[in-house]
Amino acid sequence: MQCRRHIPGFAFSLVFVLSYFTNKFVLSVLKFTYPTLFQGWQTFIGAVLLLLSGKLGWVEMSFITRSSAVSWLPASLLFVGNIYAGSRALSRLDIPFFFTLQNSSHVVTYFITTALHREKHKTHQLKTISMGLMLLSAVNLPLWDPQVDRSAYLWAVCHLLCAGAYKAFEFHKSSNLSDCEQYCINCLFSVLVLALAAHPTGDLTGALEFPSLYSGVFHCGCGASALLGFLLLLVTVKLKRGLSSEHVGIWIFISKVAPFSFRLSSFLRTTATCAKAGCLEEKEVTL
Repeated sequence: MQCRRHIPGFAFSLVFVLSYFTNKFVLSVLKFTYPTLFQGWQTFIGAVLLLLSGKLGWVEMSFITRSSAVSWLPASLLFVGNIYAGSRALSRLDIPFFFTLQNSSHVVTYFITTALHREKHKTHQLKTISMGLMLLSAVNLPLWDPQVDRSAYLWAVCHLLCAGAYKAFEFHKSSNLSDCEQYCINCLFSVLVLALAAHPTGDLTGALEFPSLYSGVFHCGCGASALLGFLLLLVTVKLKRGLSSEHVGIWIFISKVAPFSFRLSSFLRTTATCAKAGCLEEKEVTL
């Protein structure tokens, strides 16, 4: 029984890690650095699958009124900035560095919440210290990056600002929209905005000259990224319904720690291989 309670959390962590690694593969390995098209594709497939799932009764979605959609547009605008800047940053930063910077979005949310509702929210000293440490780790991160890319860190800052403001808006906005309905509005709005921005940003002309445009690996990567993004939504909704916000935060933390473990194990294997190669060279020289 205890194991069954943790199944949604493990499913979330698995899909979360696979989603980010797939996006990183398309952006950095295949070098498809055209976020208006890449994110537009993901949000388009997400909207189609979500509407189809709602029609089939797989997810709970009711009719979205015009007033509800209009009142949610500021959040949708922040969502577009979040995914666009995040795609730019992820294409140039390693996943552990990206996650460390992304965690600072909680600091943005905390400061916005404290500033707007100072009389309603008591400032806890422990939480303030944790936010300060989180911000300090992000500020010091470029000092430990052997290949500092200023534009990547600039996009990462834009990403965490939009993500933090979105969380603050979502937390304090009294809306009758469910998580799936909010995501549907975000996706439809993103498809419209990113489609209009594809040509002015040069992404459309650049994608037509992309070397792997007709590659099967590229098509599989894009398809997997869109499908994993939709699955991540479903498991996130499932996780939020069964657990408190604190427990959801713990599972998100665990999911972000996993890539660090992969990176550490890869580093240790590489170090061991180099050490063995060095020993063999020394033996050959001795002989």
